Amino acid sequence: MKTPVKVLYSFALLFLVTVLFSSFREKPAFPYQKAGLTERQAAAHLLSRFTYGSKDGDVDAVVKMGLEKWFRQQLDGDLSDDSLNLMLSRFDDINLSNTEVENKYPRPNRVLKLAIADGSIHKDSVDKGDRKAYREQIRSYMEKKGFKPEQELYRQFINQKILRAAYSRNQLRELLTDFWFNHFNVSLTKNQCASFIPAYERDVIRPNVAGKFEHLLLATAKSPAMLVYLDNFTSTGQPVVLENNGEPQMNGAGKPVKRRVPPKRKQGGLNENYAREVMELHTLGVDGGYTQSDVTQAARVLTGWTLAPMGEEGYGAAMQKIIDNVGAENLKKRGFVREGDFLFVPNRHDNEEKTVLGKHFAAGGGYDEGLTLLNMLARHPSTAQFISKKIATRFVNDNPAQTLIDKMAKTFTKTDGDIRQVMMTMVSSAEFWSPASLREKTKSPFELAISAVRSLDADITQPYQLFNWINKMGQKMYYYQAPTGFPDKGQYWINTGALLNRMNFGLALAAQRIPGVKINLSALNNHHEPESAEAALLTYSKMIMPERNLTETVKRLKPMLNDPSLSTKVANAADKNAAQQEQTMMGENSVPLKTAANNAANNNAMLAQVVGVIIGSPEFQRK
Repeated sequence: MKTPVKVLYSFALLFLVTVLFSSFREKPAFPYQKAGLTERQAAAHLLSRFTYGSKDGDVDAVVKMGLEKWFRQQLDGDLSDDSLNLMLSRFDDINLSNTEVENKYPRPNRVLKLAIADGSIHKDSVDKGDRKAYREQIRSYMEKKGFKPEQELYRQFINQKILRAAYSRNQLRELLTDFWFNHFNVSLTKNQCASFIPAYERDVIRPNVAGKFEHLLLATAKSPAMLVYLDNFTSTGQPVVLENNGEPQMNGAGKPVKRRVPPKRKQGGLNENYAREVMELHTLGVDGGYTQSDVTQAARVLTGWTLAPMGEEGYGAAMQKIIDNVGAENLKKRGFVREGDFLFVPNRHDNEEKTVLGKHFAAGGGYDEGLTLLNMLARHPSTAQFISKKIATRFVNDNPAQTLIDKMAKTFTKTDGDIRQVMMTMVSSAEFWSPASLREKTKSPFELAISAVRSLDADITQPYQLFNWINKMGQKMYYYQAPTGFPDKGQYWINTGALLNRMNFGLALAAQRIPGVKINLSALNNHHEPESAEAALLTYSKMIMPERNLTETVKRLKPMLNDPSLSTKVANAADKNAAQQEQTMMGENSVPLKTAANNAANNNAMLAQVVGVIIGSPEFQRK
């Protein structure tokens, strides 16, 4: 039994250890002081890189919480978002499964086929006769059947992205969702995969943004959006005999039926699109050490990776009949693998031996070959370097130091691609806080628009109106056609025409000429009216661009404050520099971009012009 003295000594020792440990934990883990930054400046830097833009009071909140704790909280990404969820509840169809989308939003050619089969439209009227009457027939048929045009789904999808970016408390999760979607890009420009893209972002990208890279890679590889976008869903070991419905005729053993009648057409064969891009763009990088032979061999490994049946008449519908006839359990015994909307079909797979990046795949490996290949690519040293550089380019600067990339790649390899730990390594590095990184990234048009509405505490009721301005500034979200995704370099976004359009946007936003986007500039300053335009410039610059030295900024912007025709001049100059004639606003309450009515209640013209100049200034373009 311990003596009282020993008990007291134990308690004292425990107390001392606790105090010392607490003291150690409270020391800033981020080396911003070595870079000469104050805690408030460091907080502003975090907010500029890991949110879509700070609001008044955000710097105070981050400092109060502690910089490291705030960043970890953002990495967790599980803060409640009740207000946002209420806004999103207006867009019911963003939660539909791919099967539900196939049934509710059929493609135009399928609608026509069904309408002809039902006798609602005569096939001869498609290419002949009154086009207006034909379109009315199609519209009436869709309404009767409960079908909706695909554009309505895309509109809801775009609306939710804007609202999430503008209002989510989990800002880093939204940024990472945007980053990884761009990395594993799919495009609405490809009609065959477009309707699968909402579920792709929701179920494949968003849940995996801070987890293991390997899980994210595999999820994208098996998603219908990616399978169709890069054509792997048609890739087979050899051409497959098809009927007119586009599906192979198979017997109860899951083998193609041998027929005496000549086939009506053939489809399939090896398609290398996905195999090439998964190496060049998703994992190893263009200089990652693979050859054309590796691409071909990898494509062979991934043959048979296709779509599960979705929808009553959608992709893979004929396969559902086979599954129903043979039975899911029997197909599983024969090597078929079904996971959600993904299906591995063994008789479409190339079962011969292969070699990729020196790795030998024995004959007959089936579905597991693909898993092995993707796992190997995810853990490859070139992937660690390539992914680390891409993350650093997005969040540090356009040309990140090799020393930083090496640190991040080391963590990537050590943790088997743990994205969260790679991000922590990046933010804990001296390179992240160096002068070469401060405000050295250029906002994309999307980032500019969202940072503006966030900094002005805007009330957004028609998010699609912002989408049209973002498109006008040069970024049509979800419509980038190439699998590379949008470039992440400032030089891509900035030119004379782009700067004019950005200034045009800033002036339109501040003057409330964007329908469905309301702001109250006076309320931002506690309803204190500035004494002059110069005073307003200083006050609102500090609010919109916190913890910056604004001396030069104010000096550059002053000459623009009192020009009563500034908005007209900027709009006209933007028109002259535009590659095309100015588009009109699409969507709710359509109005021309530069002629929307000026509803400037609660904001006088002087203050609106000052704030518009700040939003459109080169300084606000930096993050």
